[in-house]
Amino acid sequence: MSINTVKNYINGRWVTPENDGYLDIENPSTGQIIGKVPLSTPDETNRAINAAAEAFNAWSQTPVGRRVQPLFQLDALLRENEEKIARTLVEEMGKSLPDARAEMKRIFENIEVACNMPVLQQGDKLIGASFGIDGEVIRLPIGVFAMIAPFNFPAMVPFWFLPYAIATGNTYIVKASEQVPLTMQLITEYINQTDLPKGVFNLVNGDKVVGQTIIENPLVKGVSLVGSTRTCKIVSEKCAQNQKRYQTMGSAKNHLVAMPDAKVDDMLRNMITSCYGCAGQRCMAASAIVAVGNDMYKTICDKFVEASKDVLVANPLDPKVADESMLMGPVISAKSKQFILDMIETGIAEGATLALDGRGIVLPGCENGYFIGPTVFTDVSPGMEIHSTEIFGPVVVILKAGSLDEAIQIINNLEYGNGASIYTQNGYYARKFKLETECGMIGINVGIPAPVAYLPFGGMKASLFADIKAQGKAIINFFTEDKIITERFWPESS
Repeated sequence: MSINTVKNYINGRWVTPENDGYLDIENPSTGQIIGKVPLSTPDETNRAINAAAEAFNAWSQTPVGRRVQPLFQLDALLRENEEKIARTLVEEMGKSLPDARAEMKRIFENIEVACNMPVLQQGDKLIGASFGIDGEVIRLPIGVFAMIAPFNFPAMVPFWFLPYAIATGNTYIVKASEQVPLTMQLITEYINQTDLPKGVFNLVNGDKVVGQTIIENPLVKGVSLVGSTRTCKIVSEKCAQNQKRYQTMGSAKNHLVAMPDAKVDDMLRNMITSCYGCAGQRCMAASAIVAVGNDMYKTICDKFVEASKDVLVANPLDPKVADESMLMGPVISAKSKQFILDMIETGIAEGATLALDGRGIVLPGCENGYFIGPTVFTDVSPGMEIHSTEIFGPVVVILKAGSLDEAIQIINNLEYGNGASIYTQNGYYARKFKLETECGMIGINVGIPAPVAYLPFGGMKASLFADIKAQGKAIINFFTEDKIITERFWPESS
């Protein structure tokens, strides 16, 4: 098996980096080494930043209609190679092939939205702001922007930001996750085939050294990051100290509330997808279910556990099962698996009932993979560590509430506020939930309330450190500076 050695892409060409060594890239299903990623140095990172800064001068002056043309080209190239990219993503990240294909669809959506920049970036004009005076607001590009990408969506998450930054006239740098750099490297090969000028887009690989260099370099005007809340706090503070714009999206503990009037069979199918898709490794995955009332609690405990037993755990590239719609692959690494196992032990120690134990799964041919099966705790009390901690794996906790008010309070008492959903046919319950629940993304009979690309994406409280959310029309304000003009012209003397 050939080993893919990752390179950087700087100023329109592939560069073998001057680095401080390499890290192995693993296939988490098998434990096999499938590539090596360089630990790029600050000097290498700064070269990418300098290239982006130099390219900004001409790119920012390019008419917006021409700035979006390379994005149309990229959209076509990615669509032609969608399956190749999806399979690369599955090999290095471990999610199912249907999930990877769905991730690609979100890339296309974001590119399509960004291609509307001739409309989205338009300013405002007020004629007659005062006597003989007009007011105008124009939205101008700012300079070099960068993002620090997570492992769980190596294709989609960079495209919450990248196409919008480029279309608004900025230049961009992506620091790919060192755990899953092959997907972004492949996408960059297609970016290289577009008419995008040199330096407008750059890719730098490495660990936190690259991220720190990006944050500290004064030429970088803004940073976007998706990661843990702990990392978000550090990055946000450093960006503020260095007068940079920042969007940092952090941890989550997403809840599903089951009301007594919910349609049980439809709800259960929806819950299974929400809780176990991507092995629970997504910021919108549900990991806590709140059943309202004794009857619904018993129904959820019985039927959700039984439905969880039917989830297929397998190597997602096994051709026998690769196209299965509800297939659960491995978690990303040995470290992640150990953390999840430790949290299961924590739940047992806290007195919760381990109703379904996903430990000890061994798949023939994948003995070195990082698999954990669906795991369910019942008899969970609000505030237990397994309830308040983002486990980021296929572990679900089930709680009971006496009323909708109590269910909302359980959610609001946690520090995170990313997403939450309610299952009900009652309009009053739905309205109360969406208004009073302190989360940035709300679902009504939708288990994964991730907005489409035309709408903003982001949470509340400790799940988001930013004033502006990702993707959609809202993000234009992150990548542009409003310049306000007040103008008056006196008549010429006769």
